Amino acid sequence: MGIGVSIFLLALGLILALAVEIEVAGIDIQVVGWILVVVGLVGLVMTAFVWGPRRRETRGQVVEERRTYDDRPPV
Repeated sequence: MGIGVSIFLLALGLILALAVEIEVAGIDIQVVGWILVVVGLVGLVMTAFVWGPRRRETRGQVVEERRTYDDRPPV
């Protein structure tokens, strides 16, 4: 889960938990919202601290290549 998905889940969860007053039979919308907030926070923490450092690995040493050109005609 990336940062964008985590922020989306946080926003959706907070909207459902704090701003929606709809009655749905058998489902508590506020609880669903808080669950989405928790999932978004966990995803944000996992992305930032667990998967984030792995993406900064170096690919190896920098190799400098020298090209020489010879203007003399071939023999």
